[in-house]
Amino acid sequence: MLPSLTHERLLILDFGSQFTQLIARRARELGVYAEIRGPHITGEDLRRLRPKGIVLSGGPASVLDPGAPGLDASILEAHVPVLGICYGMQLLARDLGGRVRQSARREYGGAALTVENGGRILAGVERTSRVWASHGDIVECLPKGFTRLAKTDSVDLAAAEDPARSIYAVQFHPEVAHTTQGSRILKNFLFDICGFSGDWSMGQVLNEAVHKVRDQVGTRRVLCALSGGVDSSVVAALLHRAVPGQVLAVFVDHGLLRRGEVEEVERAMGKALEHDLLTVDARDRFLAALRGVEDPEEKRKIIGREFIRVFEDTARAKGGADLLAQGTLYPDVIESTSTGGPSAKIKSHHNVGGLPLDMKLELVEPLRELFKDEVRELGTLLGLPASVVGRHPFPGPGLAVRILGPVTREAVETVSLADDIFIAELKRSGLYDKVWQAFAVLLPVRTVGVMGDGRTYEQVVALRAVTSSDGMTADWARLPDAFLARVSTRIVNEVPGVSRVVYDISTKPPATIEWE
Repeated sequence: MLPSLTHERLLILDFGSQFTQLIARRARELGVYAEIRGPHITGEDLRRLRPKGIVLSGGPASVLDPGAPGLDASILEAHVPVLGICYGMQLLARDLGGRVRQSARREYGGAALTVENGGRILAGVERTSRVWASHGDIVECLPKGFTRLAKTDSVDLAAAEDPARSIYAVQFHPEVAHTTQGSRILKNFLFDICGFSGDWSMGQVLNEAVHKVRDQVGTRRVLCALSGGVDSSVVAALLHRAVPGQVLAVFVDHGLLRRGEVEEVERAMGKALEHDLLTVDARDRFLAALRGVEDPEEKRKIIGREFIRVFEDTARAKGGADLLAQGTLYPDVIESTSTGGPSAKIKSHHNVGGLPLDMKLELVEPLRELFKDEVRELGTLLGLPASVVGRHPFPGPGLAVRILGPVTREAVETVSLADDIFIAELKRSGLYDKVWQAFAVLLPVRTVGVMGDGRTYEQVVALRAVTSSDGMTADWARLPDAFLARVSTRIVNEVPGVSRVVYDISTKPPATIEWE
């Protein structure tokens, strides 16, 4: 999905932060095309890419460690504005003659920023605001030519700049939603300092994606893995527009779906795809493969493998296909593996880390660089109904990763019924569209209860509801007490074997949205 070289480009060098793609997301949100590259980019690469600005991301390493990711000296001699974030700030300080040391007090999570001198990068930022920090090292002494701009309670040098060399640095993460003035800081860098015009739009993304699909597919036939979720539905609609007549959308019922999912997908997507849709019943196959498996990584890999085998079998039965299209998004990639920098792996997504090495089908992944909200916008541009575009995210492995422990038919029935009650009540109360994602989780514990004047020893269901803009960070949803009480009562009364309901109030990070 790369634009032509004449398009204005923000270059982001990935030093391994889990938030690296958020920088690109925020830039695109502001109308600036952003491209992520590994940290070992050279001056020759820079001349070829011709960026108008460069961002050095955060990262898990310490610049004090031997072999820590570094920066080619030519990058800082290219006369292109540079913004260092967290690790990027420490790297700039070290390479330009300042001093970095390990702090006795690690700063992680929310912090209070006090602006002492706005300069250019903090121009218009409120004197006090909240920022998101995640670091153990701090800059102790700035390089010559830099001006200190701000501090936090535990960090004296939280922001600095050297306008003469057009180098700017912050010790916190402006790309994260928890940094209340982050958008102002990024606007300062992109527009006031770099001079971007803001000419990037999702309409252009759609056009680029259509051309990219046509170039890759040519005259070949494509199977599209349709799960019924937003991502795969948008991929199916995109392929239908790009290469009509060459696509068969395959919806696999693996027995781990939401209640009523099969009928809903066939009704919504059958019309959108002009009935180029095939439903495959593979419930017995998946449940047999998962029998006795408790480890979440193993579950994901088994499900990824079985999906591919079903698609390969279907391709043979339907006259052959050379390609498999799936709705992989960037969060799937960044949490499963690195995107070019030394990013830490969070978990293997079934459609990334769970794919078998010997799969026969070539992958088509036109949404691989996008976030969920961008995909929703693409779906709207493609004419998909709001009922599809506005659905909450649902993991490809389905309820297997919402059953903490072995996957059985009984466990699937329990968690799917509890989940259906939760979602139905959210919709009835007008709360469904106010949360990013909501679901039920079946816990591998039993607790004592009293039902009908008798002692019980039954299962626990956890409810999870979060607010987010992109899925990379999330906060727990403050649902009304009366609402939660009603949902809890219904689950305990209507779901056999459940006697206790709890509500998850964890943020991401440090937790993830899903439990497995």
